[in-house]
Amino acid sequence: MSAYLPHADRFAARHIGPSKDDVQSMVEKLGLHSLDELINNTIPSSIFDNRPLDVPEARPEHVVLADLRTIGRRNKIFRSYIGMGYHDTITPRAILRAVLENPSWYTQYTPYQAEISQGRLEALLNFQTAIIDLTGMEIANASLLDEGTAAAEAMMMFFRLTHKRTKFLVSSDCHPQTISVVQGRAAPLGVEVVVSNHMSFEFTPDVFGALVQYPGSDGVIHDYNELCNLAHGTGAFVAVAADLLSLALLRAPGRFGADAVIGNSQRFGVPLGYGGPHAAFFSTRSAFRRQVPGRMIGVTVDMDGKPALRMALQMREQHIKRARATSNICTAQVLLAVMAGAYAVFHGPNGLRNIALCVHMWTRALANGLLRNNYQLRHHEFFDTICIENPPADLRTRAESQAINLRYLGDGTVCISLNETTTSKDVDDLLNLFGANTSSAAELVAQIPASYDGILPRRTPYLTHPIFNQYRSETELMRYLHRLASRDLSLTTSMIPLGSCTMKLNAAVQLAPVSWANFSGLHPFAPVDQAAGYHEIFRDLEKWLGELTGFSAVSLQPNAGASGEYAGLLVIRAYLASKEESHRNVCLVPDSAHGTNPASAVMAGMKVVVVKTLSNGDIDFDDLKSKTVRYSNDLAALMITYPTTYGVFEEQIRDICELVHKHGGQVYLDGANMNAQVGLCKPGHFGADVCHLNLHKTFAIPHGGGGPGVGPICAAEHLAPFLPGHPLIKTGGAQAIDPVASAPYGSASVLLISWAYIALLGPNGLRRCSEIAILNANYLAHRLSGYYELLFRGRHGYVAHEFILDVRSFKRTAGIEAVDIAKRLMDYGYHAPTMSWPVSGTMMIEPTESESKAELDRFCEAMIAIRTEIMEIEKGRQDKERNILRQAPHTMALVCADDYDLPYTRAQAAFPVPWTRHNKFWPTVRRIDEAYGDRNLVCSCPPIEEYVT
Repeated sequence: MSAYLPHADRFAARHIGPSKDDVQSMVEKLGLHSLDELINNTIPSSIFDNRPLDVPEARPEHVVLADLRTIGRRNKIFRSYIGMGYHDTITPRAILRAVLENPSWYTQYTPYQAEISQGRLEALLNFQTAIIDLTGMEIANASLLDEGTAAAEAMMMFFRLTHKRTKFLVSSDCHPQTISVVQGRAAPLGVEVVVSNHMSFEFTPDVFGALVQYPGSDGVIHDYNELCNLAHGTGAFVAVAADLLSLALLRAPGRFGADAVIGNSQRFGVPLGYGGPHAAFFSTRSAFRRQVPGRMIGVTVDMDGKPALRMALQMREQHIKRARATSNICTAQVLLAVMAGAYAVFHGPNGLRNIALCVHMWTRALANGLLRNNYQLRHHEFFDTICIENPPADLRTRAESQAINLRYLGDGTVCISLNETTTSKDVDDLLNLFGANTSSAAELVAQIPASYDGILPRRTPYLTHPIFNQYRSETELMRYLHRLASRDLSLTTSMIPLGSCTMKLNAAVQLAPVSWANFSGLHPFAPVDQAAGYHEIFRDLEKWLGELTGFSAVSLQPNAGASGEYAGLLVIRAYLASKEESHRNVCLVPDSAHGTNPASAVMAGMKVVVVKTLSNGDIDFDDLKSKTVRYSNDLAALMITYPTTYGVFEEQIRDICELVHKHGGQVYLDGANMNAQVGLCKPGHFGADVCHLNLHKTFAIPHGGGGPGVGPICAAEHLAPFLPGHPLIKTGGAQAIDPVASAPYGSASVLLISWAYIALLGPNGLRRCSEIAILNANYLAHRLSGYYELLFRGRHGYVAHEFILDVRSFKRTAGIEAVDIAKRLMDYGYHAPTMSWPVSGTMMIEPTESESKAELDRFCEAMIAIRTEIMEIEKGRQDKERNILRQAPHTMALVCADDYDLPYTRAQAAFPVPWTRHNKFWPTVRRIDEAYGDRNLVCSCPPIEEYVT
């Protein structure tokens, strides 16, 4: 019996779009009697699992929030002076409310459709500009997952640039988590990482690059000019892992010869969150622009020649280059990059310098107080971190009794890192910990010049663009951020029907705890006993995800779906090595797979062999058989997405798994489409050995306009010992692989969202979500199949949670392609479905369970109206070039122009259906000129005149 009486506050009814009556109406529209009948005709009987899920029953919203508050109080938020790339920061409330807690920002998708993403693209361009200015480099990308993976990406870029060289120097002054991530990334590629004192290292001809920390992990500031000269003299490259705030005072790495600069932008107003999510940065030389990993925003023009923004040089990326991509990166950390960029806009150059100067002056005051009391400092050139070589023996006990965390090194020394939140009282408390009989912190700081007088002072300006100098008041910042958000189509506007993306509701109740101080204020390397609340969340989530997938072990560390893929393959690689089968390196990948699959396999040191798919969307079992036999001695894994990327449940999935196992391989299941499986079937039960989940899809973490994402891996018992470890906090199994993320639990703070999602829905609600996701997809497919060709169906004629429409014939009959339909949908107020993937020239649609029948019907009306417009072209009533689709999207400026000369009315252009007159979303630019932006690459803020234009 339920512990909760009937109550209006039942989350499932708020999360699931169609009402009970709507469900019955939709089922009948499909010619069926019940939802169960649809599910039985969609899920193969060989894998269908009707047993109740072993997760707690659904709890009302107010109960879940109360439970989370209780759990949060089990975390102990000490004053943190641990540093190591993570620092307390002040998040301006204006940015917290306007960005992090604003669904207009966090429910956006990656800006592939640039015409309806101009606000986010400008925010990311601000971020890139801030990074370029502060690092002194020529180009930057729009964020990476964390500092460790950004360092690994820099190593990989240098490796590609130098070809046959195999050694990479990592300075022993680097953060230990970064060293471990880089070592883990290097091993599958055959790269030897040499961790050494960079000052005595010899650059031999087999060394292709180096990584150094600036300032060092223990606070020391090195001048790397000579190191860069030595490296360049042998043809090697140098990456600098830099503290972003320090660059407001210290010489920009680009000025002393760095080839790439990476780091974490967390201290630009992004909460600690027990390790993430945070936006890493990556800047480099323009000459390397086609080797840069991840997204990069560039300036271009629209079809009228007016300035616009877009994602640049996409030919580098996994969704196009697949196994030959520069990286497997798909999700980045857009929402956090927007916050960091807004922080730079809000404070401007003078504000950033003042913050950095305050941090440094308090550090200098602390150092002077300790020196006067005969404490010895390891280094006398520092920014925010000092290292004391002779601390009191009982320092840790005394510090923790006063709720203070310091960094204790293995050699008996202690490091103290100060930050933006540090006050005179904090410095007094630290001095008292050391028993320092000296002046007060206020007196000490008064004796210090209000300037930086250490080595390598910065002489070059930064953040000179007007965008960083005109929004000092909160009123102006609020309006600016609102203007940007209004240019982007998000879930606050309409359904985003992107196939394989699962753009479901990101409920406010699930996101609320992310901002609570008990969760947001915890350092990732705080003692584990101070994180009891977080670890309760981790235990619950690991247990629940294991139950939902049918696996016995879970790692929450991977902080993106592609990171999960990579981690899962490394686990397989380690397992095979433990059996002395390291020679197994062939990874079979269906030609329908997401581009991250082959890219991840290559990064894991595997050889990709492509498996064909049949015209009905199934894997070509005969081709698979042939290749498992051919590569039997070398087979490591099969990567398979389930349901397939063609939107059908592969009937032979059990046979496929058994065949791979028979030939010594492991089955890696890409869990991107788990939204069709929860409560209905379990990958671990039908033959998979490991899978990753996209918590930013199935389990409701927001996409954030391109991140954050979380990609935990779930593994069978034999793979559990190899789950990712960490050098500072115990994670993973007894034979753990190196970490795949900087923080032990990746993007820990957003795991609260998925915990709340499961707690709110319970076993019945979770299953119901999968059922309605399948129903909504079949309802749309049924309604649209009379107007567009449906490319794939399952054995009984139904689709899974998504489906593909074939629009290729329109190119022949009307000169219309998928991109034209996508742009015209913008005029109807919709984001396009996924275009030309997994089949070129098609559109893949996924409605999710969160959309109501009314919204599904509106989308159908839009698609049907567009089909009518295509017919007008086919019948010769509209010109094949100057028609309403080829000219789409239509902006307000175009429609209101005095010299409007298009061969159809303004009303037809802008208000094609009645509802657009009441709730109109206006694209702010016309169709983007994709090629112009790549030919004329600019990835920093353009002159202010272009904003006015």
